[in-house]
Order: sequence, then C-alpha cells, then structure tokens
Amino acid sequence: MSDDPTIREIREQISQLDRDIVEAVNARIDLVARLKLYKEENGFPFLDPDRERRLLADLAEANRGPLTDAGLGELVAAILELTKRELDRDGA
Repeated sequence: MSDDPTIREIREQISQLDRDIVEAVNARIDLVARLKLYKEENGFPFLDPDRERRLLADLAEANRGPLTDAGLGELVAAILELTKRELDRDGA
C-alpha cells in the first residue's frame, strides 16, 4: 500500500504540515518567552486569563472546520499548557 502514489503524496503533505506545526509552535514559544521577560521586567503579570479567552474566541471565529469548537478548545488549551511548561523547563 505504501507504493500507492496517492497515499505517498497525501502522507508527504501530512508530514510537511506536521513540520510546519512544530515550527509554528517553536516560534510561538519564542515569542511568549520574549513577552514573559518584558512583562517581568516591567512589573506586569505574566498570565492574562482575559487574553486567553479572547484568543479562543478569535480562533473560533477564524476556524473554518472540520475542527469542531470542542476540538479547537482542546487544541488551544493544549498549546497554552505546553507553552507554559516549556517556559518553566527553560527557566524563561
């Protein structure tokens, strides 16, 4: 089945998207680290629950599917938690 050109092409596209996702998550972590440092240096609290709610609302509005609203909520929660854990690991 792996010799099927259609399967191979679709898998290559999936692999490229997976690499794009990793690149985007790494870029997001870098930016959040910069934001956290700036906030710490200027006396602002790092976490902003209101911002997180707006982020989810903005993404829900932009979501064209097939990702459901529930799936989007899970994805955003996972990304936010992962970002926070990665910053804690790095000491950022």
